[in-house]
Amino acid sequence: MADALFTVTKENLDSGMRGYPVGYCTTSHVDPVQGLFYAGRSVVELVDWAPEAVVFLLYNGYQGSAKEVQQFAEVIQKRAQCSLDVIRHIRLLPRKGHPMDLFSAAILICGMIDGVGDYREDCLNIIGKIPQIAAEAINYHAGWGECKPSQPELGYIENFVQMLNVPSANLGELTHVFKLFDILHFDHGGGNLSTLVGKAVASGLENMYGSIAAAMCALAGPRHGRANQDCLNFVKQVYEEVGENPTPEQIEELIRKRLERNELIFGFGHAVLRVEDPRATILYKIAQEKYGDHPLVKTALIMRSQVPKILGENPKISNPYPNVDAISGTLLTAAGFPYPEYYTVLFGLSRVVGIAIQIVYERCVARDGKGTPIVRAKYLYKDRLK
Repeated sequence: MADALFTVTKENLDSGMRGYPVGYCTTSHVDPVQGLFYAGRSVVELVDWAPEAVVFLLYNGYQGSAKEVQQFAEVIQKRAQCSLDVIRHIRLLPRKGHPMDLFSAAILICGMIDGVGDYREDCLNIIGKIPQIAAEAINYHAGWGECKPSQPELGYIENFVQMLNVPSANLGELTHVFKLFDILHFDHGGGNLSTLVGKAVASGLENMYGSIAAAMCALAGPRHGRANQDCLNFVKQVYEEVGENPTPEQIEELIRKRLERNELIFGFGHAVLRVEDPRATILYKIAQEKYGDHPLVKTALIMRSQVPKILGENPKISNPYPNVDAISGTLLTAAGFPYPEYYTVLFGLSRVVGIAIQIVYERCVARDGKGTPIVRAKYLYKDRLK
């Protein structure tokens, strides 16, 4: 009977393999009602943890003691410095194009120079180095000058923030919001595009850095990681159309007109969830409490109440509720980082952790240590002339 549930029919072809199990994920899963879990713990429980403690949970599968987390943090800190050759070559890359292109290339460069060719070692290495890689990529692409020297002993996100040269930034505000953003984006099951691509590339025995670079190229698309950038731009568009103090009625009228014109509504709906994304709920709460007077926050909060009501009128829409992208960019802007072109890099900074750990499982643990076979999906021939 269980096998019958996964029988492939014609309707399943050309559908992105949606919903078909292909393996195991030992780090996280998404429940349609309760949301994201890391190693069996709801992410809602983890928002006040240090990022290092959450990484320990994902890496080891259990909550570490204070001593264990400290020792693990020290292991990561010792691996945090990229070699000078890596930094020099990153600063020779072109600035043209989206910063995710530069970020992915920087990861490849780091693998060429600092990679050791061992999945377990390079998992810890890239987790340690990715804050510096991301900071170098952002500063260089933005023209903000060279990074401040890395100080990993400050803490995982504290070091990342101090390396950035964000104009007129309140480092305390940025650190708090970046920590929250980082924790909420570390992992998201095994089948999302970037994670699946990273593991598929690694199945051909590509090294960790090349596999992660491929994963970041997958993350860069507007249907995936770049959605947070598009969602902020959408909130800005709504704000510009309705003005400083919008009413729910104005927002509702605007959304209905967009739908009548078949225009996209960004930030609402989710492939798995059938409720408001609990990660979004967390971010909405922080936005309202700390930045409730910010005009974009005001707009986003009204959209949160109005858009699901409107989308819910369509019986074909199974989830009209906000996802994490609906508010994450607005919160980052309110906290002093109004640079949406770099939001996907922040997403990648976080998601590298979960993908790298999943690659270690598939290469070194799965099938009693043999690892998963090379990904080789079957495609059926179709005559284009018929």
